[in-house]
Amino acid sequence: MLLDPGAQPVFPPVVTTHLVKLACELPEDHDRSLSLWTCAALARALVLQGRVEAISPQTVQRLLADQRLRPWRVHHWLHPRAPRDQAFADKVTALCQLYTQPLGEHERVLCLDEKTSIQPRPRTAATRPARPGAPVRLEAEYRRCGATNLLSALDTRTGQVHSICRRRKRQLEFLELLELIDQLSPQTVRRIILVCDNVSVHHGKLVQAWLGKHPRFQMFFLPVHCSWMNQVEQFFSIVQRKRLVASRFESLEHLERQLLRFIEQWNQVAKPFAWTKHSFDKALAKVERSLPVTQLPLAA
Repeated sequence: MLLDPGAQPVFPPVVTTHLVKLACELPEDHDRSLSLWTCAALARALVLQGRVEAISPQTVQRLLADQRLRPWRVHHWLHPRAPRDQAFADKVTALCQLYTQPLGEHERVLCLDEKTSIQPRPRTAATRPARPGAPVRLEAEYRRCGATNLLSALDTRTGQVHSICRRRKRQLEFLELLELIDQLSPQTVRRIILVCDNVSVHHGKLVQAWLGKHPRFQMFFLPVHCSWMNQVEQFFSIVQRKRLVASRFESLEHLERQLLRFIEQWNQVAKPFAWTKHSFDKALAKVERSLPVTQLPLAA
């Protein structure tokens, strides 16, 4: 089997076939108390099954690499509750068009959502700034003192964000955000489209009554499990990376002041998130992959 002491071991193709079959099944299917395969576990399984007399984990890794298999890695996914049918695809297409088509001077599109349960986590010792040869040092021990929610609306035309911080996230708090948007939107803006997810707060009776009294507002509800298409989620990701990671807030009030200060500074230099034709095509391709094969392809 070995050509020379320095050569890599060579196995017949049938061994690779058995290895790939193992790697494409779960360890529990083979009475192995493991959540995921490792190269060492696969090597041992091949030996126990009598496929080879001996094989190293390094050889297993090399053979799997040739097949582009890495069964020790995990990619989380969400099984869709709503059917991935043409109606779903049409709604995704409509949202892409909403983001990419030019808006009139009297129109606005705002993306709304809540970043929930943000905790101040005051540290028991001060944060130490970076030094030559040393990173920022953040005290690991902290105290719990409640949480706040950041309710935000991102203007897709400008990239600016309007926000409030509230300790609860009911219809009443959502209505406060709508009132803020109404106050900040000139009366010359006659059509305001609000892109929201499908949580019950956004469908509530109080919200529907408010919308009935403010006819220039229209709700556009995201397709189920498509929060990645809500542009304000991109902003929340920036808030998390740039303001919340490695931060030290003394109290809920301090946290809320700093969040609103961050948004104030963001708005001074804000630019819209660019949804181009490439973004459009990428989103539609993602939907097409989830459609049944009997569905017609999406129109461009």
